[in-house]
Amino acid sequence: MRAYGIDLPEYPWEALAPYRAIAAEHPGGTVDLSIGTPVDSTPQLIQDALAAGANAHGYPTTHGTLELRQAIVDWFARRRNVHGLSTDQVMPTVGSKELVAWLPFLLGLGTHPETGERDVVVYPRAAYPTYEIGARLAGADHYAADSLTELPEDVKRRVRLVWVNSPANPNGVVRGIEQLRELVRHARDIGAVVASDECYAELGWGEWDTARGGKPVPSILDERVCTGDFTGLFAAYSLSKQSNLAGYRAAFIAGDAQIMPNIINTRKHAGMIVPAPVQSAMIAALTDDAHVAAQKDIYRARREILVEAITAAGGRIEGSEAGLYLWTTFGESTWESIERLAKLGIVAGPGVFYGEGCDGYVRIALTASDAAVAAAAERLKGSVA
Repeated sequence: MRAYGIDLPEYPWEALAPYRAIAAEHPGGTVDLSIGTPVDSTPQLIQDALAAGANAHGYPTTHGTLELRQAIVDWFARRRNVHGLSTDQVMPTVGSKELVAWLPFLLGLGTHPETGERDVVVYPRAAYPTYEIGARLAGADHYAADSLTELPEDVKRRVRLVWVNSPANPNGVVRGIEQLRELVRHARDIGAVVASDECYAELGWGEWDTARGGKPVPSILDERVCTGDFTGLFAAYSLSKQSNLAGYRAAFIAGDAQIMPNIINTRKHAGMIVPAPVQSAMIAALTDDAHVAAQKDIYRARREILVEAITAAGGRIEGSEAGLYLWTTFGESTWESIERLAKLGIVAGPGVFYGEGCDGYVRIALTASDAAVAAAAERLKGSVA
C-alpha cells in the first residue's frame, strides 16, 4: 500500500522530554525558558478591538481590509523607515510561521519546468528550522549560508529565494544597512527573491535599543537598503512578540508589487485568511506604540537579570543584540548544558536545533514571568556558590 504524508524530520522539541522530566523534579518547580511564547497579557485595547469585531458573520477578505492594510503601510513608514508602499503591496497572514513555511510554494518554487533542476532556498547557518521545512514542502533544495558568495556556482545559479532573519532567531544577530544592501545586490545579480523575517525588529538592545539612544533595526525595505525599489524583496513581521498576540496568529508581509498579486490570488484559492476579528485587533495593535514600548521595558528588565545570572554561572552570551533570547555557551556540548540547566529546574532551547554549527549553545528565552526569571537567576547564581 502506498505510504501517505510528507517526509519531514521529526518535530525537534520532542527531544526535550527527558530534560523536562529532570527539571520537574526540582523542589522549586520548572522554569521554562525554552520556546519563547509570550506570557504577559494581551493589551486591553487590543482585546477590546477583537471583541468589537466579533460580529463577523461574513467571510473576511484574504488581502485584508483596506483599513488594516493602511495601518500596515503607516506602521512601516513610522516604525521601519519604509516609505512608498501602497496598500496593494501588503497583506495579513495567519502568523509568520505559516508564511515562512509556505512562501517557497506560494512563489512557485520546486522543480524547474524546462530544465528539470530543483530550485534552491537559502537561509542562515544558524536558523529557525521552518526555513528548511518550507523548502521541503515546495520540493526545492535548501542550503544554509550566511552569504551567497559561500555557495558553489552550480548551486548559486539555482537560487530563487534567500531568507534573511534580522534580528536573528536563535542568536540575536542584527544585519546593518551595508550588510543588507550587499545581500540585496547579490540576490538581484542572480535573479533571486529576498524575504526578510523581521519579527523581532522592535526588540533591539544595546546599540539597537532606540529607547536608550540606539539605532532602529533596519528593514530590507528601508530606502537606505533598497533605494525605494522593492523589486524582488519582501519583509515579514509578526505581532506575537511586540504585542503579546501569539494566540491571535497575527502577522503580515509587504513588498514587490509585481509578485504580491499572485501570492494573494494563490492564498485566496487555498483559503489562507486571517479571521475578521483578528484583523480588527491588528489595527489596534499597529496604531498604538505605547504598549509596545511598555512591553519592551518588561523584557529589558528580565534580560538584564538573566544576563547577570548567566555570566555569574560561567556562561558566555554571544550575539543577542536583539530579540527575546540569550545565545549562551557554557563551554561544553549543547546537551551537557541542557542537562546542567535541567538539574537547576530550568528548561532551555537546544542550540543543535538551529543548525550544524550550533552545538555547544543553548537558547535562553526572556519570556517567563518576573517571578520565574528571578527564580532562574537565583538558581544560576547559586550553582557556583
